Formats: sequence, structure tokens, C-alpha cells
Amino acid sequence: MESNVIPDSIRPQRLQPGIGFGSGPTGTLRSSLRPGVTVPIAPLLPSPASLAASSGPPPPPPPLQLHSLYGGVGAGLGPGAAGHCNPGNPAVLKEAVEAVVRSFAKHTQGYGRVNVVEALQEFWQMKLTRGADLRNGALVVYEMVPSNSPPYVCYVSLPGGSCFGSFQFCPTKAEARRSAAKIALMNSVFNEHPSRRITDDFIEKSVSEALASFNGNREEADNPNTGIGAFRFMLESNKGKSMLEFQELMTVFQLLHWNGSLKAMRERQCSRQEVLAHYSHRALDDDMRTQMAADWVNREQSVASTIAQELASTERELEDARLAGRELRFYKEKKDILMLAVGQLNAANTATLPSH
Repeated sequence: MESNVIPDSIRPQRLQPGIGFGSGPTGTLRSSLRPGVTVPIAPLLPSPASLAASSGPPPPPPPLQLHSLYGGVGAGLGPGAAGHCNPGNPAVLKEAVEAVVRSFAKHTQGYGRVNVVEALQEFWQMKLTRGADLRNGALVVYEMVPSNSPPYVCYVSLPGGSCFGSFQFCPTKAEARRSAAKIALMNSVFNEHPSRRITDDFIEKSVSEALASFNGNREEADNPNTGIGAFRFMLESNKGKSMLEFQELMTVFQLLHWNGSLKAMRERQCSRQEVLAHYSHRALDDDMRTQMAADWVNREQSVASTIAQELASTERELEDARLAGRELRFYKEKKDILMLAVGQLNAANTATLPSH
């Protein structure tokens, strides 16, 4: 990523959120806590890969893996599942998904074939009627990847924002839709298990394991300006939420880290606690995506093929995660932001073409 960053000496100064022109050299908190930046990527939180906590399958708490909180199936089934839910073991993944779907059908509709697309929608509609906080309603949204021939690929976005995709070879569009619905239904059902809630015990266990990974001390965990302290602050701020809800929040921070925004905020002297508190209540929206896309346009204008290289890498990650049955929103959002950047770049190039 370092090679993709635009040096300050050649980067045009933009009155863009995150640059921090304002009341002083560091700007204001409001102007600093924005994602539009073009700077190197450095972690504000602890290194996500090294905060992987492991535990057994339910009823004990599931593993908290900040590098793959979007790991839906792997996180929900315990450490052994991570080895099964990969492209090398598609049969085991398929068997696990089918087992959950059959169990759901037995307990809700009796024995017999279940329409997973309808069942998934009914599941979230039931959650809404029972008081779930779904700000955008209970609608489940499907997105087919354009293709004139198999295999067909379908993504499904749940009301909270989590995304899953068809994980099998699908010869028809209908089968791709069913495949995506199956994996989404499986994760939705697992998410209701009490072990999928962030509790005091879960927080203590996760922080202790993070301290062990870093050879840290207890004082670090109590200081919100340290990496592990920020990790604890984020967990405590989301106490009572489910793993899927926490994944949705983590996606925002993963994207801010990927885009280099967390590094920029630290350079604006924003504390970790301020950044976490601000973005814990900030939904991922078109404004944030547009700002990030603009940064990739600037990188491309400085170093040709930057977007193409990042897009190719992102598409490989998305494909691997989809076939593994993992939660996909982080990869999907990265791809969408990069495609938005391509559109911005094309529009800018068209606008500068000489008229005849």
C-alpha cells in the first residue's frame, strides 16, 4: 500500500474532510474525523491479525477475530470450522449449511422442503416485529453478478448490512439466489444463540487473550489510548450486541484503516477513544464511500494502475471469502468503492477531453 500513496510534495491540497484546514495546525475534531485522506495506512487499533481469540463452539463464547469478524460461519462454528469453511472443503460447508436449514425448517414449518429465500425474509420480519432495532426495515436485498453463463453468483445483504454470497457452483440464477439465502439464513440463526452476545465475561476473555498475544499488561487494557485499551473500549461500547451487529460496526473501521483514514486522524491528534466514539455511531453511507473513492482517484492520478492493482487484489479476496462461506461486506464495500473511483476517474477524463 505504501507505494500507492501520493507524496505530500505532489498531492494537490484539497479542502476535503480529513485534511483539517481550520482553527489550527491540527484542525478541529469534526473536520479531522472524516475518511477523505490520502496518506499511508497504519493501524489505530491493534494489528487485527494478532487479536484473534480462539475458543470452542457453543455454548462457550465464539472466537473474536478482528481480522475476520466477517468470518460468519468460521466464527460461529468454532476453531475447527475455520478449516472446513474454505474452498478446499466445499462438501463439508454445504453439509453444515444444509443441516442448519433443515433444523430451521423442522422447528418453524415442520418437516419438508423449505423455501430458503422466503424463510430468510420471514426470519428478519419476525425480528422486526419482536422489537429488533432495524433502522432500514427488515428487507433482505439480493444482487446478481451480471453474467450470461454459469456459474452464476448472487450476493444477499441483510437488514443490518451484513453480506453473504452463493458459495456453490450454481448453474442457474435461481440456484445462486438460494445458495446465498442458505448461508445468510445459517448465520442469522447462529447469531441468535446466547453465546453470540458480547457480555462482560466475553469482554474479559477477549481482552485477556489479546494481552497474551501482545505480551501486554493489565494497565494497557485500562488505558483507552493504547491499542488494547481501544479494543476493550469498543467491546464495552457494544455490550449486549450480537456478533453480526459487531461485525457491521467493525466493517467501518476496517474500511477506514484500509483507506488510510485512521492514520490521518491520529496525525490530527485525535485520540483513539474520540475516533472510536465518533465512528461507533456513524453508519457507512454514500458520503463516506464517495470520499474514499476520491482518495483512490488521487492515488491513480499520481501512480498509474493503482486502482487496477487494488481492484484485482480485492476481487480475489472477495472470491475466496465467498467460496468459504464468510461474511463479505468488507470485501464487497472495497470493491464498490474502487468501482466508484473508476467511474469518477472516467468522468474526469471525459470532462477534460478536447471538444471538436
